[in-house]
Amino acid sequence: MADFWAAPEDDPRTAGNPDGEKATYQEYLANYRLTIGMKCEGLDADQLARRSVPPSTMSLLGLVRHLAQVENHWFQRVLQGRMDAPRLYKREEDRDWDFTGATPDPAVVADAFATWKAEIARAEEWLDAFDEADLGREVPFDDGGVAPRDVLVHVIEEYARHAGHADLLRECIDGRTGQ
Repeated sequence: MADFWAAPEDDPRTAGNPDGEKATYQEYLANYRLTIGMKCEGLDADQLARRSVPPSTMSLLGLVRHLAQVENHWFQRVLQGRMDAPRLYKREEDRDWDFTGATPDPAVVADAFATWKAEIARAEEWLDAFDEADLGREVPFDDGGVAPRDVLVHVIEEYARHAGHADLLRECIDGRTGQ
């Protein structure tokens, strides 16, 4: 078990049978968020910023910055209609700033994790107050609309894909694998 993240009895993730659609989305999101955090635990700035394979700019730190941006974009900008708010970790001259700006600087690491956790808290606050009956009600997006249900599934999909990336990145750093 030494190569696993946590002993089964210490794993903070849940596997239940949530009551309702919204609760199901919330449990999946919570578990994937925990998984990303677990993949980053115990690493220093150099390890967190270590890139996968050239020419990729992907790193664990980049994933944290990217997921902060995902949380902000979908929960704040789209679902709450704040499209005029500035995008996190985006630059006009570098569309991949969330990854390319993930440098092995402790201040960059601290900012990324603080921002990610703040965006999660804001998303959770909004979702806790959201009426499950409105999951299919479209909100304006691009030239049409999008239902909160679709956004939630998309964010879960983002986390699921990136948890797989994080698993491989962490394994390359110290051999630890996910469970």
